[in-house]
Amino acid sequence: MGFVAAKWRRPTTMDSLDEWGLGGRNFGSWVTWFLIGGDIYTAYTFVAVPALVFGAGAAGFYAVPYTIVVYPLVFLVLIRLWSVSHVHGFVTPADFVRARFGSPTLALAVAITGIVATMPYIALQLVGIEAVLKSMGVNGHWPILIAFAILAAYTYQSGLRAPALIAFVKDGLIYLVIIVAVLYIPHKLGGWGHIFDAGQAKFAKTPDPGDGVLLNHNNQLNYAMLALGSAMALFLYPHSITGILASKNRNVIKRNMAALPAYSFVLGLIALLGLMAIAAKVVPISTDGKPDGNTVIPLLFDKMFPDWFTGVAFAAVGIGALVPAAIMSIAAANLFTRNIYKEFINRDATDKQQATVSKLVSLVVKVGAVACILLLDPQFSIDLQLIGGVIILQTLPAVGLGLMTRWFHRGALIAGLVAGLAYGLYMLYNIPNPAKHKAHFGGSAYKLSELGLDTKMTVYVGILALLANVAVAVIGTVICKVAKLADGIDATKASDYTADEGDPKVHPMELSPQ
Repeated sequence: MGFVAAKWRRPTTMDSLDEWGLGGRNFGSWVTWFLIGGDIYTAYTFVAVPALVFGAGAAGFYAVPYTIVVYPLVFLVLIRLWSVSHVHGFVTPADFVRARFGSPTLALAVAITGIVATMPYIALQLVGIEAVLKSMGVNGHWPILIAFAILAAYTYQSGLRAPALIAFVKDGLIYLVIIVAVLYIPHKLGGWGHIFDAGQAKFAKTPDPGDGVLLNHNNQLNYAMLALGSAMALFLYPHSITGILASKNRNVIKRNMAALPAYSFVLGLIALLGLMAIAAKVVPISTDGKPDGNTVIPLLFDKMFPDWFTGVAFAAVGIGALVPAAIMSIAAANLFTRNIYKEFINRDATDKQQATVSKLVSLVVKVGAVACILLLDPQFSIDLQLIGGVIILQTLPAVGLGLMTRWFHRGALIAGLVAGLAYGLYMLYNIPNPAKHKAHFGGSAYKLSELGLDTKMTVYVGILALLANVAVAVIGTVICKVAKLADGIDATKASDYTADEGDPKVHPMELSPQ
């Protein structure tokens, strides 16, 4: 299907980022729904969320409220981003920042931040595939190498059309497996009452006071802040924005923001698989003497399902990794091409040259992702996902707030971004994880006692870093305005943010130095 996608709605040429990287900007409601759903509900989500519930209980359910509140939060913002991108031909969020604030430096910072945050996310799709392979008793990395070689080939040929078409299969399989799981497995285990009792019995024996089937006063604040921070970060990721910009009009986005919470319902069911694994007495596979929690759900499927349906479930996880990995690599490649190559290397690059560079860079990104999973400790790569969320959240003032106001000064936004990244990474570095014998990067929950507060409560690092970012941006803007420092020229106008399909487009802005 990935290769056939090159002929699906085939244009006269694929030699442009509009066609290769955004599918012709012509996806309707159904295609967009499956594309975005396949993009943000990844294989790592299907494996890691229930694994977190298996290990920590109710805290693992944070993914459910965050994928509910995100859609009303971004409803108005995303249609404004689509409109201004439609008018000016923007391909990446950094393109918008470049035009809005007249600053190639700020756009470069946003682009690099997006690429850095996306790379480990691509690598993490392999965690789901590896968990399945471990459960099957397959040793070695050759199946992953083959899978990503095929992924690289059809992405190079078909661009965004490939994951858009495959997403129909991926989402269909996921829905099938989860619906069967929540009906069939509880029946075999003796009902939901027994499942929750088994979970409570396990967590009553754990030393961590935050573990349990209910939240407590120690982890409620972190739960809420993690959900809110993750919601604000989700549509800042370049791959999420790529799915939005591929839509054909504003109404498509509105319908999707209303319909996508259907995935949140399924995500809630997926989280319950963690409690089912406890009741089924699943024991994670150990790697180098350490239990690999990511193998819990594949092992549950292997134990509870007939062999033939276990194969279907494993296939769903595998395809669930390839769809988002393709979109993420395209998004990262577009950022490099538009905001590094065209801006700083070849300002006169033609559409064909840009498309060629993006295709080649998408291959490099995939190779880098495979290298991450082959060379790094998988536990460390999982920690990188937490770092990725904190990192991408720091682009909120420039991208998210920039869509609503032009008040901020470009220099202050750069200072805020740097401050947020520095403070966020500093806090992450100082979070230990005694259970895994780690002194640094042990999670994303920062103790408020480190800030001088007399409490055992923790809070999500991303929120604290974002507050520092916004504070620096606001104070810096005031100082810059008082000092009358030169600011960039806004290449957009008010009507650009309400334009719709059929409205006239303008010639893409010329990249003049500021």
